[in-house]
Amino acid sequence: MPVNPETSAAPSANEPAEAAPVQEAALEASLAAARKEAADNYDRYLRSVADLENYRKRAIRDREDATHRSVTRVLEDLIPVLDTLEQGLAAAKAPNADLKTLASGMEMLGVKLKGALAGHGLTEISPLGKPFDPNLHEAISQQPSSNVPADSVATVVRTGYSLNGRLVRAASVVVSTGAPVV
Repeated sequence: MPVNPETSAAPSANEPAEAAPVQEAALEASLAAARKEAADNYDRYLRSVADLENYRKRAIRDREDATHRSVTRVLEDLIPVLDTLEQGLAAAKAPNADLKTLASGMEMLGVKLKGALAGHGLTEISPLGKPFDPNLHEAISQQPSSNVPADSVATVVRTGYSLNGRLVRAASVVVSTGAPVV
């Protein structure tokens, strides 16, 4: 059957012209919504960047404050030791000062200093007579000893220290090789 071009269901020339403004308005609305969403996302991004920068600055400030408080506590405990040292020096310069009094003052100063440092977690490593441990001791020499078993600490040359269980300075020691061979 032949198709009549005038009566067919094909759109007329006027229909696309009428649909174009509707389609254009829909596209403009969609574009406006996309631009608003992009602006909102960019705003959230800028706020996140600012929040991250503020967090970083606050973390640095908090770390500096914590360090300052820690150092202040240590210094508050060491200042009395410094006072004792100054008093000891003044007493040593006195005309009637004797060596025994000076030695006693130095001993008292050592006790005060060790007490102040121990209050902050510093402990001495006392290896005398114990087996040599390279994690805690630094062997500076070896010597034979009939009183100390082989591979044990015969002499402590320099005291070692740990802070809250972590090594600060290894003890410098002389390690025994055992009884001398005759």
